[in-house]
Parts: sequence; structure tokens; C-alpha cells
Amino acid sequence: MKEYIIDFLRKIESILRDKFHQYNSKLPYLISIILALIIVVVGINVFVELTNALNSDLVANYDSRITAYVITYRTPELNNILQFITNLGDLYGYIAVTTICSLFFFLKFKNWRYVIQLVFVIIISGLSNLALKEVINRARPTAEHLVSVETLSYPSGHAMSATAFYGFLIYLFYFLKINRWLKIGLIALCSFLIVSIGISRIYLGVHFPSDILGGVIAGIIWVMFCVLIFNIIDLFRKQEERKPKISKEEN
Repeated sequence: MKEYIIDFLRKIESILRDKFHQYNSKLPYLISIILALIIVVVGINVFVELTNALNSDLVANYDSRITAYVITYRTPELNNILQFITNLGDLYGYIAVTTICSLFFFLKFKNWRYVIQLVFVIIISGLSNLALKEVINRARPTAEHLVSVETLSYPSGHAMSATAFYGFLIYLFYFLKINRWLKIGLIALCSFLIVSIGISRIYLGVHFPSDILGGVIAGIIWVMFCVLIFNIIDLFRKQEERKPKISKEEN
């Protein structure tokens, strides 16, 4: 992905050099960030439009059928398992996973940057989910709730946060230089958690299937935005670090 960003930035740089006599090397990065923000705003608008389009008898039938099917599998043992899985998408679950990842990133790479990025992703994802819930204002399902809930229903906060958090971990693990089988195992585990946390919310009776779908879509949009921004910041930082070296060589 960095190669595409570099090519994009170089094209902007070439255009700006041709159009402006006074060129600021930071301008391509600022423009790229603005474009990223525009993409996110457009993505949110599309998400809201799709959400409004989903308020139909077809989706209501889809939600009720899938929910009825999933809850037929309820047993005391499975209740405990899926309550544990859904807790991995709660605050304390993220604190525990973030702590483990922090130790891994620091001991393996001696770098806290990944941890800071991960915390940023989950915090902003949670805040944006609350905002979306208030805008859309969809009530919870009337099915029996096996866990307590206090917020609105759409999009699912657990599905959105899990997709953003564990999705960003998938991105990190994919590009990190670690053992191949460890990488495959970690990516598979994160993928399993995203899917299972979403299913657990339907099973526990606190979300419609369309809530989960909306949360996953919103989470993917957020991951894409964060990856783009973090890459731009990283490229900008590296360019700034190279400047003193270039100046010394010229002198």
C-alpha cells in the first residue's frame, strides 16, 4: 500500500511544482489527508443512505428469520461460551488484548507506535459508533436479551469495534516480519473473533443481523481510513528525518 501512496504523492508533487512557484513539500501530505477525510465523509454518507434503504419489509423478514434460527441453538453451555466471546468485544476485553499486544510489539519490535495506533483505532471507533447510533436511532430487538444493554441498536458497537480493532491487528500482522505460521495463526484468530463476536450479539438477542452487517461495514471503512492516515504520517515523518541528512551531504 505504501508504494501506491508514494506514487500518488509524487504525482501531486509534480503537479504542484508545475503550477506553483513557491512549493511547500508538506502540501502533498496535507492534500492527501484532506482527500482521506473526504473519502470517510462520503463513506459515512453512503453508509447512512444504505441504512435508510434497509428499513424495509424485506430486511425485517431477513432479520427475524436469521434471529429465530440462531436462537434455536441456545443451550446453557453455549450461552456461557458466547457470553465470553462477546466480552472480548467489551472494554475489559480490549484492555486485556491491548495489554498482550503491547507486550508483543514492545518485546519483539521495541516500538510503541503500533500500540498507540491500536488504541487510537478502538477509541475513535467507539466514539463514532455512539454518534451513528444517535443519528440512526434504531431500537433493540424484542427477543430475550441474555446480556444487559443500554445503548441503541444500529450499527452494532461490538461488530464495528471488533472489525476496527481486530481488523487493524490483521493489517499489522500481515505486514510485520514474523514467523509465517504465527502470522497465519494470528490473522485467523482475529478473523474468527470478528465473525464470532458478531454472531454472539445475534445469539444473545441484543442485535438484528442487519445491525451486525452495518457495524462490519462501518468498521471496515474506519480501518481503511486509519491505515491511510497512519501511512501518510509515517511517510511524512520519514521525509522529515531525511532532510537533515540531505542538508549535511549538500554542505
